[in-house]
Amino acid sequence: MATPHILSGIKPTGKPHIGNYFGMIRPAIDWQDRGKAFYFIADYHALTTVTDPKLLRQYTRDVALDFLACGLDPAKAVLFRQSDVPQVAELAWILSCVTPMPMLENCHAYKDHLAKDKVPSHGLFAYPVLMAADILIYDSNVVPVGRDQKQHVEVTRDLAQKMNALYGPVFVVPEPSILPTVETIPGLDGRKMSKSYNNTLELFPEEKALRKKIMSIPTDSTPLEAPKDPAGSAIVSLYRLFADEAQVRQMEADFRQGGTGYGEFKKRLFEAVWTGFAPMRERRAELAADPGYVESVLKAGAAQAGALAEATMRRVRLATGLGA
Repeated sequence: MATPHILSGIKPTGKPHIGNYFGMIRPAIDWQDRGKAFYFIADYHALTTVTDPKLLRQYTRDVALDFLACGLDPAKAVLFRQSDVPQVAELAWILSCVTPMPMLENCHAYKDHLAKDKVPSHGLFAYPVLMAADILIYDSNVVPVGRDQKQHVEVTRDLAQKMNALYGPVFVVPEPSILPTVETIPGLDGRKMSKSYNNTLELFPEEKALRKKIMSIPTDSTPLEAPKDPAGSAIVSLYRLFADEAQVRQMEADFRQGGTGYGEFKKRLFEAVWTGFAPMRERRAELAADPGYVESVLKAGAAQAGALAEATMRRVRLATGLGA
């Protein structure tokens, strides 16, 4: 059996948070031992929301640092900036020429913008086409995604099949690999953790900043001595990500028994988060002290990804009649 090509990406739209870690970064690191993994930092995609060039460069570097600190091995996985492989933009245009407008009008991000009375840019409208190019240009046949991203893989499959029907076997048709954890990462307010909700816990904040965020988790007015319901508690849900089963059962029992205030539970959560990321925090500090290394990883990744992308584009250009 041929080695699977695994593809995943993350947008640099802010400092990575624990939702990104459990939802994408940790699964991606697990996948790096299962095939040829390509992980891109989606700076083209980020342009739909980030318009400050200095911030975009900083966010991109933060994502690279966090990925490496959390265990990505450049000897196993290809880590690169999306924009360092410009062939992906060329492919996105070619795919757009066979993409039906109703397909894009039915995509979630576009419909959500309209529902909120926002005016979507063409970039946001065409986002799924660029994502399809990201997937197809590396001959990806495994795409780990959350259920909320499955539609993008379905669009990609449709476009690959359409191109193959028109021009012959140009593309590998990818399969989604659903990651059940993506939709279960709660934010500080109990909703899904998201930068857009401003309810995130960053991966590597300063100790004081992390403590302050956790201690600010909203709770109800149940008195200290009264029993409390652990079901639906953001504190318990977040604690479950870091504590072992016995510790979680103890917290749930203490909730139900009463006599312990929310402040104490928040302190337990802080200790679990701070301790859980300690080894990665130390590794990140080492990496940040050597910016040349991080840049060398990204450039080496771009060279590998670019070589495969160009091979795909030669095939696409020949099939579609582009060039001599």
